[in-house]
Amino acid sequence: MQHTNRLIHESSPYLLQHAHNPVNWYPWGEEALQMAKEKNLPILVSIGYSSCHWCHVMEKESFESADIAAIMNEYFVNIKVDREERPDLDHIYMDAVQTLTGSGGWPLNVFLTPDTQPFFGGTYFPPERAHNRMSWKEVLLAVHKAFTEQRDAVEQQAQQLTQHIKAANDFGLSTELISTETKETIQAIETNILQTADTKWGGFGRAPKFPQTMVIRTLLRMYYHSQSEKALQQALLSIDKMVQGGIYDQIAGGFARYSTDTEWLVPHFEKMLYDNALLVELLAEAYQITHKSTYRQAMVNTIEWMAENLMDAKGGFYSAWDADSEGVEGKYYVWKKAEIEALLGEDAPIFCQFYGVTQSGNWEYGHNILWIKEPIEVFAEKNNLSVEVLAPILEKGKQKLLAARSKRVKPGLDNKILPGWNALMIQALAKAYAATGMEAFKKRAIETMQVLENKFKQEQQWLHQSNNHRQSLPAFLDDIAFIIQAYIALQEITGDATYLNKAESLTEQAIQNYSDEENLFFYFTSKQQPNVLVRKKELYDGATPSGNAVMAFNLLYLDTILDKPEWGQRSRKMIASLMKPIVNYPTSFGYWTLVILQQSFPIKEVVFTGEEAQNFIAPFLKNYIPDKIFQVSQNFKEGFPLLEGKDFNCKSTFYVCENYSCQKPETNFGNFFSQFQLNH
Repeated sequence: MQHTNRLIHESSPYLLQHAHNPVNWYPWGEEALQMAKEKNLPILVSIGYSSCHWCHVMEKESFESADIAAIMNEYFVNIKVDREERPDLDHIYMDAVQTLTGSGGWPLNVFLTPDTQPFFGGTYFPPERAHNRMSWKEVLLAVHKAFTEQRDAVEQQAQQLTQHIKAANDFGLSTELISTETKETIQAIETNILQTADTKWGGFGRAPKFPQTMVIRTLLRMYYHSQSEKALQQALLSIDKMVQGGIYDQIAGGFARYSTDTEWLVPHFEKMLYDNALLVELLAEAYQITHKSTYRQAMVNTIEWMAENLMDAKGGFYSAWDADSEGVEGKYYVWKKAEIEALLGEDAPIFCQFYGVTQSGNWEYGHNILWIKEPIEVFAEKNNLSVEVLAPILEKGKQKLLAARSKRVKPGLDNKILPGWNALMIQALAKAYAATGMEAFKKRAIETMQVLENKFKQEQQWLHQSNNHRQSLPAFLDDIAFIIQAYIALQEITGDATYLNKAESLTEQAIQNYSDEENLFFYFTSKQQPNVLVRKKELYDGATPSGNAVMAFNLLYLDTILDKPEWGQRSRKMIASLMKPIVNYPTSFGYWTLVILQQSFPIKEVVFTGEEAQNFIAPFLKNYIPDKIFQVSQNFKEGFPLLEGKDFNCKSTFYVCENYSCQKPETNFGNFFSQFQLNH
């Protein structure tokens, strides 16, 4: 037992929390899997993550019970998995539990045969029977009884479930290739998105509400291409309500994972790196379109919050902050009205009114979550104040509350550094630099990529866990796809072509190691990955874009900038074979819809050349111009077709092309950009 606990102790923060637990937890690996076969015991896999509230509840209620632990240790080989370290296992066994029960979530508790095939599972189980839900002890004893007395039935169910998981890889795919380049397709996507839209509070569907950043970005892009006011209004309404809501930390910046209500008031308080990276990217695009200062401020504050609270000394970003502080959800963030009155004095009444703070509270036990019911301009006018007078009062109040809050016990930190999530952050920083021109964001993006290359690249292979980790685990498709996308973004903001060389090399590796048998989609796991029951193809966009969707973008972009027509063709086939579910359910395929738009409109190939060309990167990128290819170079470089035939013996020359056919070049940036806008 001491040996296995030491293994878990060296792993993720989530597993570290269980290192001295009475349950004999093993990490997923050869030792535990071989033991199950030798002892002919079923495997219990419990999957969670460090900021998962109900994972901690079940831990305290059941796994820390000596009586329950004794049953688990006698009848099962117990494996604890961090879903963020092993998303491959989470995907497989979540599919199994959703098939069995119709729902899923975390903690995910799934029972496997000794050869790792699932046959029963569920999520949270209480310590005592409640609400028609079996107690955890009852589940353990029932599974043990079934495994020992009805082994044939257990094996049969396991085989059927495994076949179902394998078959799900091709669910919804069409052999009929459907063209994407029709106005009807684009209109159908917009209509189907807006049918689910909440036109009062923003977002889509009912509670709980997730940010759905990719869907909102699709609406912004539709506005750009077709001037759809409905698309723009719903996108900006959604952003406004989130930025004004309790899901956004009104004091320090940063977004919680989702809202438990339709009004964005009460969040699930955990803050995830990936959510905040994707929201920064969305805010950057919204700011480019509207130049609205609140979007810029929320974007900057969120980046600053992440830099202060999620960044390590070398420049990598940690994964998450917990929802809980001192064992209480949201305790770090909420306020009693009396606390605010004591801190703010005579400014308290107007501050409380603006942020919806009342004596009875808007949350549990008389506590308040700060949120903004109406924009500052509207509030100021109603209260006969000028924004110039009101804004400093609110800002001073926030700073006082921030100082007081800093003395509280912070939520727990999940200090895993994951390559894919950090790549999303690099993309976000690049977009933030483009929108604002703030050099600090570009510098941070470059340094974070250096951290990833040092930490996760072992010779030519990328890893999901750092190269000094006890387990050398190949990167997952998401990691690879997001890193390629980040290289593309870095090339655009720096003009450094070596990022494109790295993107090309990594794409070739992805094609070699992750492609399915038809060389169309990509498996989530590398062909070099051991101990995986099924190689899954993740196609839906969830809280993060699917690796396949981002690869479709990468292949299309790199086709043009590197002249790789077979890559562009593959991207188009990926889209075409998935077209029906994308069009019918666009809110489940948000990033795919972005790629459809990229394929459906002419892609502008923009090239700047000459000694001073880099000086014009920031002025050009500050504008919202999606679906473009952008390359800047002071001199000619082999292997880049967009640089062929261009003039480099100059201070600066500006080109705009389509399909490598260029308009007359300009040497004056103002004239070039005026002409560019005119041609849009």
